[in-house]
Formats: sequence, C-alpha cells, structure tokens
Amino acid sequence: MNSFHTSFNKQRGVALLVILLIVAIVSIIATEMMARMQLNVARTVNIKDNNQAYWYAIGAEEFAKKSLNELKSLSPDNMNLGQPWAQVFEYPIDSGGIQAELIDLQSCFNLNTLGPVAGEPDPDPDPNPDPPPPPSPGTPNAAPKDAAQAFFNLMRLSSDNIDSYTAETVRDSLIDWLDPDDDITGYGAEDSDYESLRIPYVAANAYMTNKSEIRLINGIETTYLSNLLPHVCVIPDQTFNAMEVNINTVKEESAHVIAAMLNLDLEDVKRIIASRPVDGFANTSDFFSEPNIVALNLSAAQKKWFILKTNYFMLRTKTRYNNASFRMTSIFKLDGDDGSVSVISREFGGIN
Repeated sequence: MNSFHTSFNKQRGVALLVILLIVAIVSIIATEMMARMQLNVARTVNIKDNNQAYWYAIGAEEFAKKSLNELKSLSPDNMNLGQPWAQVFEYPIDSGGIQAELIDLQSCFNLNTLGPVAGEPDPDPDPNPDPPPPPSPGTPNAAPKDAAQAFFNLMRLSSDNIDSYTAETVRDSLIDWLDPDDDITGYGAEDSDYESLRIPYVAANAYMTNKSEIRLINGIETTYLSNLLPHVCVIPDQTFNAMEVNINTVKEESAHVIAAMLNLDLEDVKRIIASRPVDGFANTSDFFSEPNIVALNLSAAQKKWFILKTNYFMLRTKTRYNNASFRMTSIFKLDGDDGSVSVISREFGGIN
C-alpha cells in the first residue's frame, strides 16, 4: 500500500513538472508573440510617420514651385534678397512642423564652370586633339579672364591655409575631373594618379552632381575644405556651365565669390554688398559704376558673369511628424519665358 502511494505521488510530481514546463513554454511563446506584435506595430507607426513627413516635404516643394512661378511672373528680370522667396519658411502642424529655405544657386561659384563648354557635341571630332594648355595665371592685379583663374582666387581667399601651389593643383585637378579626356592639365591628375592611391578610384570625366564630390579631387585637404565649401555649389544641368552670379543675392558672408571673380580686395566687396539697396541693384550698370569696379575696365565677356535674374534655385526642406524627421533637397530650374518650374534634382537626407 505504501508502495502504491509512493508511486502515485511520484507520478503526480512528474505530471506537475510537465504541466509547469508546458505553462513556461506557452508563456515564453506568448511573450515572444507579444514582443513581435509590438515591434510590428512600432514599425508600422514609424513607416506611417516617415511617409507623412515625406509628403509634407513634397508639399513644401510644390509650394516652392508655386512661389517661383509667381516670382518669374512678377519680377522676371530682377531677383533679390528683399523678395519673399528669400525668407525661411516655417509652418507648424499638429504633431510636427515644416521648415523650408530657398537658396539661389547662382549666388555661389558653380564648380561645373571649369568643365568643357556645355552644348551639343562636335559632329566631327578630331581623333587626336591637342591637350588643352594649362590655365594662365593672368595679370596679378587684373580681373580673371576665365573661370579657372576665378576659382584659383576663390581658393586663396577662402582660407589662409591654401598656398599658390595647392590652389593650382586643385584647380587643374578639377578641370581634369570634369573633362572627358585622359590628358593631364598642368598640375592636375587623371586616372593613373587616383588608381595609385591606397583606396583606388578613377576620375569622373563628367560634370559633378553634388559639391561633396570635391572631396575626391587631387590636392583637396580637410584643413581648408570646410572654409571653401560654403562658397561653392554645383548646378547639375548638363546643358549649363556658364559662370554667372546674381549680384543681388550674394550675401556679405559670401563676398569671396565676387571678390574672386573680380580679383578685388574682400573688404571692398563686402562694402559694396553692404551698401547695396534693399531690393538690389536696379541694373548691372549700377554695380559696374562702383569706383573699385570701374578701375578694373572689365571686358564685355567679363561683365556677362554678373546678372540680376536666376534660373536655378535649391530648396532645403526639413519636416517632422511625431517622432519621425525627414530632410530633402530639391533643385529647381526656371524654364524658358513661360515661367514654368521643373525639378531637375532631388536628394533625401544629408546636407547639400
């Protein structure tokens, strides 16, 4: 009898352990299912919030296009910082907000101006063309004769850490980076130079699409790059590489651009910008009549570098919805006389 009770108690103990084990396993499975469900819910909410932030950015882009269309209609020949487009746009919304800023892409130095002349390709190209001569340094006190000289001046003005040799190296290397051939210009570099690096790559041999590409150019160093970047930009349009700067939208902190294009003292250019009317120069003649500029005796070709209207704008958009944030950079082109505006480039995240 005692033996029977002992055996029965042991069986009950084993059964209890089995039941406890089953309960533990079911609890673990239920906990895992709940965790996965919570993760899926959180992921779905994040996707929804990010999508909403994205569409807010697209809405800001459409609003900017509408504003540029109005600008083209109301002031087609004079675009300046006194106009509404130049103000930072901030719009609060439930559980978030939109911040947008339009920037004139023709108030900085377009790196693509050092590339080959834009336009239709030569229908009968020379199979063995002569390599282009290195850019001439020009007369020390005269205004530059081309974009290469102006870029050299800009590099020297942007930082005290840039000597003449470094500026010439970067200038010629940028020319080689943009041109389609493998001929080395002056102190420049082509594929053979980049392929010998510890992490090899080759020259683009094409126009840049983002100014961050300049970090790959031979001769560029981080010691001065941060000082140069605010004054340069890239217009990613394969049909446009003219050196044109809107004298009514260049800010005082970017006076380096005009100073480099004119080879003038930086402080003199800052004074010209500071004394500029609120609604900008009425015409380019007012700009050229400044005493410091009159003394330069600019040629007709050099005067064409300075304009009053802009055809390329960049929109930087930051949106927020709940815990999601979104950044987008759009580049607009004002097409033709009809005032239409098109988006020619769009990037997500990062800073342009």
